[in-house]
Amino acid sequence: MESVARSTATVGGGAGENSGERCGQYFQMPVHYPRYSQADYETMPEWKLDCLLSEYGLPVSGDVQQKRKFAMGTFLWPR
Repeated sequence: MESVARSTATVGGGAGENSGERCGQYFQMPVHYPRYSQADYETMPEWKLDCLLSEYGLPVSGDVQQKRKFAMGTFLWPR
């Protein structure tokens, strides 16, 4: 009977995953829901949108306007 070797690697790649060196390199469920207003999303730089979407495991594709629209549709609640 063959034995099955189990990997001891940690999810997310191990050392450095919590160091903040890279934005969205590894998925980790965020503790808090983002609290940005519509005005915040409309002026948010593309790199910050990329980080926010990556942090929640969402797709980071398209131009900056598409990312803003997607983020607002995802994170803003109708009033």
